[in-house]
Amino acid sequence: MDVFSRTFLPAAAEAGVAIPTVSRHMPIFRRCVEPDDATVLVTRCVSPDRPLAGDFLLLLTYRRLVITQETRVLHRLRLHLNANLRHLSNVTWNPDLRTSALDVAATAVDGVRERFRMRLAEPEQVWHFDALLKHVFRERRTSTQLTAA
Repeated sequence: MDVFSRTFLPAAAEAGVAIPTVSRHMPIFRRCVEPDDATVLVTRCVSPDRPLAGDFLLLLTYRRLVITQETRVLHRLRLHLNANLRHLSNVTWNPDLRTSALDVAATAVDGVRERFRMRLAEPEQVWHFDALLKHVFRERRTSTQLTAA
């Protein structure tokens, strides 16, 4: 079993994503992620800019951000975003303990600003997901700055 497979299912279970959902989205994720890339975060999210667009599933690895979309009526799946983390800029997130949500935004290489809201079950999950995002994006920024110097 490769690194992606070993880390994907535990991350999905940690976020409470149901196995049928994971199974439907897995073929798209497999096409986007290298087998040796470890999963950091898998979670359902919505787009505040497109409230009727359906549900999204966000996958964050140490190299990529992949977001799939499932339409509301026909439950069709499509790839919404597949970006190398190096090609994302102005990545921000805002934890909201009052609503147990975490808003994430990033500008893709094409200049489009993507915004997503993760609705979480409990405030503890908000802090945990916040820590995961810090781990990936702050560590990446620090290592990139050291390499450039």
